[in-house]
Amino acid sequence: MFLTWILLAVGLAMIVFGADFLVSGASAIARRSGISEFVIGLTIVGFGTSCPELVVSITGALSGNSDVAIGNVIGSNSFNTLFILGLTAVISPVAITSKNKKRDIPIVIAASLFLAVTGMFIGDEGGISRIEGAIFLLAFAAYMYYCFKQPAEAPSEESGESMKISKAVIYVIAGLGGLIYGGQMFVDSATDIAHRLGISDKVIAITLLAGGTSLPELATCIVAVVRKKGQLALGNILGSNIFNILLILGCAAVISPLSFKNINYVDMGALIVSQILILTSAYAGKKNTIDRLDGAIMLLCEGVYLTLLFLA
Repeated sequence: MFLTWILLAVGLAMIVFGADFLVSGASAIARRSGISEFVIGLTIVGFGTSCPELVVSITGALSGNSDVAIGNVIGSNSFNTLFILGLTAVISPVAITSKNKKRDIPIVIAASLFLAVTGMFIGDEGGISRIEGAIFLLAFAAYMYYCFKQPAEAPSEESGESMKISKAVIYVIAGLGGLIYGGQMFVDSATDIAHRLGISDKVIAITLLAGGTSLPELATCIVAVVRKKGQLALGNILGSNIFNILLILGCAAVISPLSFKNINYVDMGALIVSQILILTSAYAGKKNTIDRLDGAIMLLCEGVYLTLLFLA
């Protein structure tokens, strides 16, 4: 038991330091290359922090377990937005740019709606076919191309962000390694402790395991917003959500068609509402900002969703 607590602490330390390294490296790459922090958060950070979901979903598809692949993505995207982005905004309001409102947020909403329509209404039994999975992948490639096609910003040499690209890349790799392996160590240790304390498997699955794959996003967003890099945090969440739906489910469906038979309207509703809340935050209250009230509403919605899951 004592060793398990030690591993829990080590895992948590790896998550914290990994997030710090990742944010420092990603910010430096953005400054050096002239690419916006949002796009860096959307791509490098978003993809890196989605690696746990990628592994879980692809493994589920290979084993023919659609519930794991789809449930993992839907649960992670809802958790990313309602809990992680909500908590981030409560700590420090997150700015939303005009590009976020006109391009990035609507694309996340469209991807979520497309997932709902293809998964629950198209076909005799519902689900995502190989063809639909290929469409997901094409949409993902088009969005990535469009993001990088935008005019680059002038490279900056601000103090504190002037590390060389090679060093910044090492920071990013080391940070992602710390987040992923530290997160896995933390979840495994916490699960072992919960079992020893007599906590049920259902509670563990809904809390520790469902939230475990989102630990990298959580740590990265908190570190980013504390260091006044809200666009990197927002890019991380939107990027992770886009990667999860278009890339990860697209790959999983191409490997093996995915069934939606155990996905209900509450799960899908929580996913879609969570994405729409990001957009409404840009127009309600303090405009162009996910403020603390918006964050509190997101956290409340996550609480309601979890309550419904426990009662189901």
